[in-house]
Amino acid sequence: MPEKIGVYIDESCLGPVLQAGALAEFVKGRFGKEVSVVRSHPRLNTPDGQKLIQADIDAGDVDAVCICSTSPRYDSDIFTFTGNVLVDRVNFREFIAKGYKNPDGSVLKTGDALPEELKLMAEDYLKMGILKLTKMDHPAPEIPDGTKTILVLGGGWTGLNAALSAATAGFDVVLVEKDAQLGGKALNLYKSFPLSAPWTDTEDTGIEKLVQAVQANAKITVKLGKTLEKLDGAPGMYIATIGGEDVAVGSVVLATGWDPISTKYLEPLGYGKIKNVVTSAEFEKLAKQGLGAKRVAFIADVAVCVEAGLKEEAAKAEAELAAAEAAKDAPKEEGEEKVFVFKDLESCKHLCYSSELNSLAALKQAGYVADAGGMGLIFYDHMMVPGINERYYKAAQDKPGVMLTKGTISGIREEGGGLVLLAQDTLLGESIEVAVDMVVLPTGIVPTTAHGPVMNFTYRQGPAFPELELFNGFADSNYICFPYETRRTGVYAAGCVRQPMTMATARDDAQGAVLKAIQCISSLNRGMAVHPRSGDKSYPKFNFVRCTQCKRCTEECPFGALDDDPKGTPMPNPTRCRRCGTCMGACPERVISFDNYNVDMIGTMVKCIEVPPKIDQGGPRAIILACENDAYPALDMAAMRGTRWSPYVRIIPVRCLGSVNTIWIADAMSKGTDGVLLLGCKYGEDYQCHFVKGSELCNRRMVNVADSLKRLGVEPERVVQQQVAIDDYAEAPRIIDEFMDYILKLGPNPFKGY
Repeated sequence: MPEKIGVYIDESCLGPVLQAGALAEFVKGRFGKEVSVVRSHPRLNTPDGQKLIQADIDAGDVDAVCICSTSPRYDSDIFTFTGNVLVDRVNFREFIAKGYKNPDGSVLKTGDALPEELKLMAEDYLKMGILKLTKMDHPAPEIPDGTKTILVLGGGWTGLNAALSAATAGFDVVLVEKDAQLGGKALNLYKSFPLSAPWTDTEDTGIEKLVQAVQANAKITVKLGKTLEKLDGAPGMYIATIGGEDVAVGSVVLATGWDPISTKYLEPLGYGKIKNVVTSAEFEKLAKQGLGAKRVAFIADVAVCVEAGLKEEAAKAEAELAAAEAAKDAPKEEGEEKVFVFKDLESCKHLCYSSELNSLAALKQAGYVADAGGMGLIFYDHMMVPGINERYYKAAQDKPGVMLTKGTISGIREEGGGLVLLAQDTLLGESIEVAVDMVVLPTGIVPTTAHGPVMNFTYRQGPAFPELELFNGFADSNYICFPYETRRTGVYAAGCVRQPMTMATARDDAQGAVLKAIQCISSLNRGMAVHPRSGDKSYPKFNFVRCTQCKRCTEECPFGALDDDPKGTPMPNPTRCRRCGTCMGACPERVISFDNYNVDMIGTMVKCIEVPPKIDQGGPRAIILACENDAYPALDMAAMRGTRWSPYVRIIPVRCLGSVNTIWIADAMSKGTDGVLLLGCKYGEDYQCHFVKGSELCNRRMVNVADSLKRLGVEPERVVQQQVAIDDYAEAPRIIDEFMDYILKLGPNPFKGY
């Protein structure tokens, strides 16, 4: 714990009426023992300001630095010092100078008298910043004696590119492929969508050369006909059991690819019952062997037709299908047509997820037919060709022998030895019938992780990735900000196991996942956390003497960082931890802490806030616990854009709402605080939480909060959780002001004045 705190006030961040001298006197009077140096400077975030602070550190006058300047999100490069010194920031510019507005909504101007509300606000933020440092210690990182080998699972297009990328970066690679040869599904492709400029033509996949390059690379060990039987340990020191052999690896790139969706979902369109109705994957093999069909219809997006809202047509088709099914065992009369119609495929979401690939596949394969002198007819509801692939789409439109029309497929029937495709609402008319030799149906992409465990973790939380309904089996790595991350630290997903994508995208995806795998190993070897708190050297500490073995921390950790020992006591795995603090928020006994973030620290900050004895004598008081990943930056940006909020709130950043311990709320209410607003990321299926479940867990804990407040005799309605994304900077101040209006209607906290 620091004994000599230096407080440095940036005069450029005080706004029009606050004075550095008065603030310095307040600090000296309030913190005579804890603070050894108080200085102000015209602009701290300059080389001159940095030298001022560094000089005090070098002289031994301070062992901790409290900088009252810009938001902690700015100037981190400037406020970095040599020497064993703790540093923390008080957000004077955004949260005080630019965020403050008078209770009547007016804005301060130079020459105005110092409002009491602003004075109390500045003093509260100073107290919180200084007291936070008194509860902070230097993190002592745990550095594993680990390996730098990267394990790549999957020897298809993505896995091969990943292995080469890692080897090129100087890392040893173990490449595991379950089949007897490398290449995966790319071996079955006749051609690929464009892989390079000008992005208008199909190309050879080049898979054979890629396989040869991997096999010739001395840094890559290939294991064919093998699977990952078990992954034990933690990042930096994993033990992977492959075919009975234990291999030490530091991180993993998951590139096990995809399988085609079950063809049972395509039976309503005649698959398996009508000759020459095939999937696009089957047609690709036919194209490689040599085409015979001259007139081929391609259905680009069966599922999208229903998902887009054509419920009336779907219901009608469902009834027709039921009638056809009821009569299917009846004797077939001479000349009778077999008709199979479209039914609702809403349960088959993988077809929807694959719409972009199916659109591109239809364009590519129609081109095969056209190049062979035939006619390729593409029927689509939505032609999805985002990004650079728009050039490929336009080239196909201009290609003789390729016809595209928007329409809904209502059925297929056999007639005269060929097929007739029934389509409605096309660009050619309301309803048409088209004679073709063959119909090609879209192939849904199903990730290999949908079939069961691929990683076979020896984690308390089970051998597979956590199941999330939103992902429908895809590796749960589709974070908005961290596309390759999974909920198992050290394992990075790439290619179609992550989401449906083209070969060009998968190639880039492989390189991105490898970079994350390298970053993971590099960070761990320096004792630092990986994403999203990259560089954090702290890790959770447990006071096992007080642990009741309730298992809430092990069950609620989003990343499986905690196992159980034989007695049922939590067993930490520091390199799995992402430092979110969810375990700290979950613990009812408050036995989990970080050196630089703990229950006592935030509790002390909450307790030091000045609460007026009456609302009409100093106004109400509310505390905002703001997620540092989204809500806090949103408020920063709001202030910088000139949007202000109520002067009666005090904002305390938290690593994640999952780290919020209910004792903080109880402490706030017991001292008379009128309300607590929890600002965090969006939760639910379409979650945006950097720590996956933090906001959701906080929401669940509100039941416990309500029970605690009822026992205190305080209305649970005084605690509200709101969702704020980082781009909600225009909404965040409004949320605060509306919350304060709501608190005023509730009236004062019953504990106010005690």
